[in-house]
Amino acid sequence: MSTGTINDKDQTVTQEVTIQSEQPGDQIALSSLLAQQRKAYLAAPNPTYDERVKDLKSLAQMIRDHQDEIVRAVSADYGNRSHHETLFAEIFPALDGIKDTIKRLKKWMKPQRRHTDFTAFPTSSSRVIPQPLGVIGVIVPWNFPVNLSFGPLINIFAAGNRAMVKMSENSRNLTALLQRISGDYFPQDKLVFIEETGGVGIEFSKLKFDHLIFTGSGNTGRKVMASAAANLTPVTLELGGKSPAIIGPDFDIDTACERVLFWKLFNAGQICTTVDYLLLPENKVDAFVEKARKVFKKRYPDIQSPDYTAVIDETSFHRLWKTLDDAIAKGANAIDLTDGQGSRDDSIQKFPAHLLINVSEEMEVMQREVFGPLLPIKTYKNREEVAEYINRGDRPLAIYPFTNDKALRDYYIDHVMSGGVSVNNAVLHVGQHDIPFGGVGESGMGHYHGYEGFITFSKLRPVFYQGPLDPLKLLMPPYGKVADKMMKLMLRLTK
Repeated sequence: MSTGTINDKDQTVTQEVTIQSEQPGDQIALSSLLAQQRKAYLAAPNPTYDERVKDLKSLAQMIRDHQDEIVRAVSADYGNRSHHETLFAEIFPALDGIKDTIKRLKKWMKPQRRHTDFTAFPTSSSRVIPQPLGVIGVIVPWNFPVNLSFGPLINIFAAGNRAMVKMSENSRNLTALLQRISGDYFPQDKLVFIEETGGVGIEFSKLKFDHLIFTGSGNTGRKVMASAAANLTPVTLELGGKSPAIIGPDFDIDTACERVLFWKLFNAGQICTTVDYLLLPENKVDAFVEKARKVFKKRYPDIQSPDYTAVIDETSFHRLWKTLDDAIAKGANAIDLTDGQGSRDDSIQKFPAHLLINVSEEMEVMQREVFGPLLPIKTYKNREEVAEYINRGDRPLAIYPFTNDKALRDYYIDHVMSGGVSVNNAVLHVGQHDIPFGGVGESGMGHYHGYEGFITFSKLRPVFYQGPLDPLKLLMPPYGKVADKMMKLMLRLTK
């Protein structure tokens, strides 16, 4: 997910980076705060079901009590963010995810009975017990700062852990709000939000967490993983990449256009799992363009309206203009869906949506994740060409095949590896609570959401219970005829 960095300038500072504590004026170093949470964990390492449910309900209550403030803070950080988009993609998934997790948590926490091998029979037993890891670090990007902080927190608290959450430098208003209100719901040794003030993220990733989850760009993900490796801290990396939508020859082009454009323009295209580029049959381009013009005009007659989200900052805004200019200079046909509404001097940074036809690989728009309302379109002749093209690059975070042909659908699922798949739509696999979310290869590693998230932040602890009878006594030295017979029996049982 190309959503910024740990900190933009990659400054290094000492470990004594400070944040505000619960007492006004006090300063607590990151390392001291981690020690505080670790001490609290060791004092009560395995919260009960009721305690975990209480934490989850407190998390939900914090959102409900301050919902309007949260929506306004996110919009202020963007310059303008559609409040409907924040409610739909941030508030609702968090609250619904908490509800779903509470419903399933008792089953998740139950120790698992496992088979016990011949050498330990007849009275011994084996169990796998999910237990909390301890203190989890969370590094959050700016594009969905509520979803991507509270989403992991749901799994973290369900698994019985504590958390330190490092917010983005582009989420200052939201961070200030969360720092102000979180103490009303959780003690600092359970949950704390940390502001990025320059260099904080670098030091944060060096802390000896029990697990670290990062969402952001691949380049920054590599730095996070390298920092964590010094402590052998396990990491979950949610990155990004160029996720394609593939429109099959059989699929209705109007329906495909309506769905693709919804997600491509949602949050101004600033979504790690959005459609990065489109693969169309050669004879479908004109129809798609014609429909796209109509769809855009109906949904966004004026891009200065609150419904059309701004680009997050000036740097990203200028990067998108540069990307568009580069594509045009290298031969792309740029179709402005706004009919000229965009301005390079727009102080609110509303970037005009464009389709890009006849794109080539040397263009910047095809070399990195777009992360904005630019939709490159490539054409293809057959499914093999599509699979070969996608597989030539890094493995994407998602693919989106649009087809009613089951054989074609399964061909793409079987032949193109990606983090996830939504069929006949985009992004929606991410919103399903009972399936995991995660990348593969360059698009990330590890999973969270649902049961897989609970497992990610738990130690599946194997426990063997020795019964009163110990068959291994027959194998203890000095070895003789009894041991020979036992080994022959054991080896016979392996056949």
